[in-house]
Amino acid sequence: MLKGKSFLLTGLAVLLIMALSTPGQAQIGKVGYIDSDRIFAEYKDWAKAQEEFNTLYKAWDDEAKEMQKAYEDMTTEYEKQQLILSPDKKKEREAAIEAKRQSLDAFTRDVFGPSGRAERKQSELVKPLLDKINTAIERVATEGNYDFIFNSGGLAYAKQDFDITDNVLDILEEQ
Repeated sequence: MLKGKSFLLTGLAVLLIMALSTPGQAQIGKVGYIDSDRIFAEYKDWAKAQEEFNTLYKAWDDEAKEMQKAYEDMTTEYEKQQLILSPDKKKEREAAIEAKRQSLDAFTRDVFGPSGRAERKQSELVKPLLDKINTAIERVATEGNYDFIFNSGGLAYAKQDFDITDNVLDILEEQ
């Protein structure tokens, strides 16, 4: 399904580029396609990084579940004994429960929140591999004289000659 969608997108992109070109303009060069899902599935370093991340994530998740259970057990025990506790003991237990809740919240934010340990670790594992993949794509493009390479998400490579970003920015600045 994804491959068919990707090929359709690739075909549409090529047709769009051809349609926008006037006969006097340069011909469309060599176009290639990569299946990024297959690269992620078959690239051994990627699979190893994913496995390392999944192991860490499971350990963090297990720790969070243990903390949650300890908090819930403490709360349940307090509710059962609340009527027989002295006011001082109630305050002591409530403070302990609140401290446990805050500890759980802090752990959850630190690990799973935005820019948390999980996100940072994933970035640390994935970024060098994405750089390697992009370098490989660029090398294939250069050695194979490709002008464009598409992937399942869109354009993966284009020769700098086809970059019209400056033209677009110039028009935007004029407005």
